[in-house]
Amino acid sequence: FYIMHIENRPLKFSSITHHASVTQCLGSIGGHVWYLGVAKSSIVDSNEIKDGTSKKIVQSPSGHSYVPPAIEDVQVFKVAGSKFLKLNRGTWHAGPLFKAAAIDFYNLELSNTNVSFSHSPFLGHWRVACILVHLQCSL
Repeated sequence: FYIMHIENRPLKFSSITHHASVTQCLGSIGGHVWYLGVAKSSIVDSNEIKDGTSKKIVQSPSGHSYVPPAIEDVQVFKVAGSKFLKLNRGTWHAGPLFKAAAIDFYNLELSNTNVSFSHSPFLGHWRVACILVHLQCSL
């Protein structure tokens, strides 16, 4: 558990991430209004992978496989008040996004989640944080 101080998160995003091995819980301190883009988990069991599949299956450096979400599969939710959201293992998410200049958030995850449990393909390049997929979304 830790507190994230986040500044300047406008109501648009161009990438989305997931944590393949852990859940995450998130809530604003003070009940401020914020937004979160989400898509269902698309982690693929290695037993489900078949030759000739029509899905674009990607294998992460950590070994798990996933299908990047399509932009039409991403939904954005407005969160207001004293709510704490739980993102299940593998849930794609973008945000938190907000109109305020800055908001502090409770974040319930391991402090090394973004290093130990996920990876980052972003625009075709791997980074060492989370799995990111390029999207273009505005609220």
